[in-house]
Amino acid sequence: MTASTDHRPHTAVIGAGVVGLLSAWQLRLAGHAVTVIAPDAGRDASYAAAGMLAPVSEVQYGQDELWPLMAASRAEYPGFLATLARAVETPTGYRENGTILLAADRSDRDAVADLVDVQQAHGMEVAPLSSRELRSREPSLAPGLAKAWDVPSDHQVDPRQLLRCTMAALNADLGTSGRGSALAADFPDVGPPVTWVQARAVRVDAAPESADADTSASGVGTPASAYTVTLEDGQTVTAEKVLIAPGLGYPEIAGLPEAAPLRLRPVYGDVLRLRGEPGTVQTTVRAKVRGRSVYLVPRGPESTDGDGGVVVGASSREDGLAGTHAGSVQELLDDAVAVLPGLKDMELVEITTRARPGTPDDRPYLGALAGHSGVVVSTGFSRHGILLAPLAARLSAALLNSEKLGERDAAMLESMALDRVEHSHLSRRSP
Repeated sequence: MTASTDHRPHTAVIGAGVVGLLSAWQLRLAGHAVTVIAPDAGRDASYAAAGMLAPVSEVQYGQDELWPLMAASRAEYPGFLATLARAVETPTGYRENGTILLAADRSDRDAVADLVDVQQAHGMEVAPLSSRELRSREPSLAPGLAKAWDVPSDHQVDPRQLLRCTMAALNADLGTSGRGSALAADFPDVGPPVTWVQARAVRVDAAPESADADTSASGVGTPASAYTVTLEDGQTVTAEKVLIAPGLGYPEIAGLPEAAPLRLRPVYGDVLRLRGEPGTVQTTVRAKVRGRSVYLVPRGPESTDGDGGVVVGASSREDGLAGTHAGSVQELLDDAVAVLPGLKDMELVEITTRARPGTPDDRPYLGALAGHSGVVVSTGFSRHGILLAPLAARLSAALLNSEKLGERDAAMLESMALDRVEHSHLSRRSP
């Protein structure tokens, strides 16, 4: 759908994590005048994430319906990033460095090998590495590791850098003046730069016909004000369409969302960022150590974490502790050092804890509210928000643009339906 410059649909996007911001960019590309409503853009779960684009190595048992979503979104990343790169010069944070799966000892080897069998049975590219091959590729890894496998198609993006790039694109002049004049041919239908409302949305309602768009907090005129978003200070934003993507904040929004209650729970993760000499490790490493999972994600020079930085994580807690869990940090460091001994000499520069919105079956919710095709909900992405963001953005925009969906897209939306019957899978631990 292309929008006439005589009338651009005004869309309010509630939430400014990676899903909300990439969706706002997709809507702007489709010609919408977008208002983003959030207290602090890019500072929630997306800020803590390591950014692994890993539909193969992120596989867990019992998630057959999630795998197609992960693979489809991973395939959309190159095109999505290329569009951002045409719009702004800010680096996207994307890095093709592959992934290695590791098992520390014999029992870990059996557990990882079982998962590799599942991956290979589904046609995923996973190949064993000999000790010589592993040592040649990553000489800094600990000697005597039990087994390794290569996953060449699983890469990474620095989420903080991706958010920075996306916000730059949302603010960029892509029209007829300045640098925008050179970009007008690339973005012929693009909407205006985004309007930012730094506040928490507390309610979404169908707007009365007498709603006056000129008094809205967005400052954007809306020829047809179909919906009203009420902010915590009582001000309102009127819009023709609304995308609700607030993560765990969804149950706190009254009005229309109350007719579609969703089962969300906080899944906490503790993530460490360390800094040291460049070249400590070049490949993303996902390891099983003493039955526990740990990942090490190296950053490049363009990263917000700095050249030589390593992101360590994999803790997944549902204990209700919003602060950092000391035991999780200890286990992460112990397991990471067991894989990469040089890590103990690095500087621990940051520990970040955030809650991710989990669902009973670990699949996100994405769909229009019943009776309101102009209101789309996109939440519940749990540990996979970074990976699934391009797919969520495209499908959300397609729904709000009333596009005719292909069979594949329709099937994916069905698996994320707001009213689906969910079944909890057996294990929520990272592989």
